[in-house]
Amino acid sequence: HLMLIDLGRNDVGRVAKTGTVRVEEMMHVERYSHVMHIVSDVHAQLRDDKDMFDLLAATFTAGTMTGAPKIRAMELIAQYEGVKRGFYSGTIGYFGFDGNMDTAITIRTALIKPDKIILQAGAGIVADSVHELEYLEVTNKLGALTSTLNDLVNPQ
Repeated sequence: HLMLIDLGRNDVGRVAKTGTVRVEEMMHVERYSHVMHIVSDVHAQLRDDKDMFDLLAATFTAGTMTGAPKIRAMELIAQYEGVKRGFYSGTIGYFGFDGNMDTAITIRTALIKPDKIILQAGAGIVADSVHELEYLEVTNKLGALTSTLNDLVNPQ
């Protein structure tokens, strides 16, 4: 997680006023129905010559979805993943006329098409990863979606 914080600080720092990048609420745990997340918030003041679009460009694709070093990791992802990520690990959000924006990484999201539903999830692979545990993590991450879809198909 510390590597991911550093990636976020670096990305935000490219468009931030010097000396304003800070980490708040470092490594707090958020609990959800099927998973828990360790979350840290990176804050900064945007430089006067930058706007919300520059911020999005500087931080996209999020290092939490690529790993590090970011550019090489994205090259390896493109080389080894059998399917393009599509909407998965992208972002959804809004840009306000007041200069504010709010975005979220699209993880554990269903893309519903007329003839199929596409679910994607992932796990952070590192040198000492255990394949079975990474698979279990992905299964757990998809649990809320698969449970909801099952309830729609088989209402009680």
